[in-house]
Amino acid sequence: MEENTTPRADGRAANELRKITFKTGIAPNAAGSVLVSFGNTQVICAACIEAKVPAWLNAETPPRGWLTAEYSMLPYSTLTRKPRPSAGKQDGRSVEIQRLIGRSLRAVADLEKIPGFTIWLDCDVLQADGGTRTASISGAYVAAKIAVAKAIKEGVLPADPFVDSVAAVSVGVCGGKCVLDLPYCEDKDAEVDSNIVMTGKGAFVEVQSSGEEATFSEEKLLKFISLAKKGIAEISALQEKAISEAVLQ
Repeated sequence: MEENTTPRADGRAANELRKITFKTGIAPNAAGSVLVSFGNTQVICAACIEAKVPAWLNAETPPRGWLTAEYSMLPYSTLTRKPRPSAGKQDGRSVEIQRLIGRSLRAVADLEKIPGFTIWLDCDVLQADGGTRTASISGAYVAAKIAVAKAIKEGVLPADPFVDSVAAVSVGVCGGKCVLDLPYCEDKDAEVDSNIVMTGKGAFVEVQSSGEEATFSEEKLLKFISLAKKGIAEISALQEKAISEAVLQ
């Protein structure tokens, strides 16, 4: 079946990203921080480095560090107020996303290079319009790299643990058409929704694809991957530029 050629709601081409920006230095007390925007979706990502690791890592041989993430949506990030989680209790979606962020960054980190240290990544959604998890992963990497560069310069960390970059983007099927980087108006009605995480060198970290009361073919899956590779290559270039400019400041 020939794909729908109807223009998208925001006028973009099917293979076009929303406007993506990385505004660094947004949280001065963090070792590294960035306000990442995927269109109207905005997430503050901040990295802090702590000179200790979880107790279960103390007996590891050889010794290694740790990297972990926390994710939350601010109450005013959605069209109607989202209640804060009650003390010590997070909703399942937030737990799933913060685990995804942590997995994605650990996939490109050699934690034996930072024994005894933990890199904390806090991702707080300021405004949600689809793709908060992909924006969080992409922004968390930028914040982490800036924090690591600063810590190495100050003699805190012995080395940079990152061996590659990592970024993520959404892909979906809307009206029979495969499209890249879905805002909420597309995401809520998509027949198929996919989030793809890749490294700068083109390796896959995670592919999450699910049909919403629909199925998808192998041909569609390959189209998702092709669109994601294009989008992530563009995001990676923006990440590199933001990190370089922040480190040189």
